[in-house]
Amino acid sequence: MGQPPVVYGQSDRPPRGDYARAHDDYTCAQNWAAYTQADHDTYHRLYQRQVAQLPGLASQAFIDALPALGARERIPRFDDVNEGLHRATGWQLVAVPGLIPEVPFFQLLANRKFPVTDWIRKPEEFDYIVEPDVFHDLFGHVPLLFNPVFADYVQRYGEGGLKAARLGACEMLSRLYWYTIEFGLIREGGGGLRAYGAGILSSAGELPYSVTSPEPRRLPLELARTMRTRYKIDTYQQTYFVIDSFQQLFDLTEQDFAPLYEALQGQPEFAADAA
Repeated sequence: MGQPPVVYGQSDRPPRGDYARAHDDYTCAQNWAAYTQADHDTYHRLYQRQVAQLPGLASQAFIDALPALGARERIPRFDDVNEGLHRATGWQLVAVPGLIPEVPFFQLLANRKFPVTDWIRKPEEFDYIVEPDVFHDLFGHVPLLFNPVFADYVQRYGEGGLKAARLGACEMLSRLYWYTIEFGLIREGGGGLRAYGAGILSSAGELPYSVTSPEPRRLPLELARTMRTRYKIDTYQQTYFVIDSFQQLFDLTEQDFAPLYEALQGQPEFAADAA
């Protein structure tokens, strides 16, 4: 029992989360009884703020699936969500203490297990948090796992990640995750632009910015361009990639990426705001 903490990028403080609780695969039990009333209140306020913004900005598939999370007044028990999620798409949520290494992350996704951080931000972090917490992971990611096509895409991504790790191509594949699962946009409902990425859907500021602001670039999703594009972790995105349907996203990732990785090796990268 117990695993070393995980850090991505640069940080002035150690990663949050009790990694002493982590099993070999970095999962742990959700200690639901440890949440305080203040924790539940923070979740409820975050939920209410985001729900109010969803119409006209969020994917309708996300809006339709959101009630499956259950009561919004408190942090859900993962086991309760799993009852409906497993029936819908064969997925289940597993608790983790925080960020986990790439290979265990890919292994969980490949086995239709989605890792959800079990701690929640402090009230003073209400508007911005550096690491993903239970609100980001649950509210942002989980509703679309009830969508069969999107759920299949996430599993395929996990399988592809295990292969990318063997080929030394995790950085390229991580950019695809960033620009789809975390910060993807979709055209739906007669061509209207909507957000489906969890990083957008769980952010009060980036949700309207990503869909309506004239500032960022919005490009059709193309694998080579996406895998060559760097991204920002501490500001709103300067480039978004747009799909026309989840089926398109699934079909794009059907190919063997090994030749693509090879072709992209040594190619110049695009800055996050590159034209």
